[in-house]
Amino acid sequence: MTRRAGEAAVIRGLRFVAYTALPVEVVLAVCLVAGVQIPGAVLAVAELVVVALLVAEGLVFRRLRRRGLSVREAVAELVPEPVLRLVGHELRLMSSLGRWVARRPHGVDGATGVFPHARDQAALIYGFAFVCLVETVGMSYLLADWPAAHAIVLVLDVYTVLFVLGLHAASVTRPHVLTGDVLRLRQAAHVDVSVPLDRIASVRRESLFSHEKTEGELNLAVGSQTSVTVELAEPVDVPRLLGAPRAVRIIRVHADDPKALADALTRARTAPSPTPGPPPRA
Repeated sequence: MTRRAGEAAVIRGLRFVAYTALPVEVVLAVCLVAGVQIPGAVLAVAELVVVALLVAEGLVFRRLRRRGLSVREAVAELVPEPVLRLVGHELRLMSSLGRWVARRPHGVDGATGVFPHARDQAALIYGFAFVCLVETVGMSYLLADWPAAHAIVLVLDVYTVLFVLGLHAASVTRPHVLTGDVLRLRQAAHVDVSVPLDRIASVRRESLFSHEKTEGELNLAVGSQTSVTVELAEPVDVPRLLGAPRAVRIIRVHADDPKALADALTRARTAPSPTPGPPPRA
């Protein structure tokens, strides 16, 4: 028990150093790009702290793995959960770009119904991506005489364009899915909630363009619009990107074909359950 407590104290210390050192690194990078003169000793100490932090985390990670933890569990011990969620979200966005190009939707194997929902946001996303692209070209021209600043801003601008396209790609490749007795509702790469059909009290087509934040309700709008409302007899827990899950009893979603989604749910809910036949005669 004492050894585990000491290990936990070391992990807390590493997290504290990371929370302190990484923002300092960002500040130093900004100062260097802006041309601020920073003493060499300060830079050397900052880099030494970062290197020492990485080495220490590597050693702790190795010890956690020897203790029997999986890679995911060991990383979860070292890295705060909000950071892991944000990194996971970014990775899902980038992987969605590949799925979009390859036309490989996510989570549709064995589905009895697939309901896309990204069509009505395409024009807006493409327009925003074009604006970001124009801004990238403009900043590259304005910063041509400052190579360091130009390189940093170019990387950030290109990532912004990929991020915007990734949001749309995630919506395209992650449609709503009906599989067996579960309805899976999704929005981009940050919302994924499974609703058992036996908890659905009613389904109705309902076009709404304004949504107030209300306790117990979840609005998965596309282009500020929802077209199908699902009311539940029992609440379901909805995971959030940051923070604890919350219970909801009303879920409003959008679908490219809301009638198909509503009809499929109605049929699935009212389908007669299979009953065993009479026992065979001896």
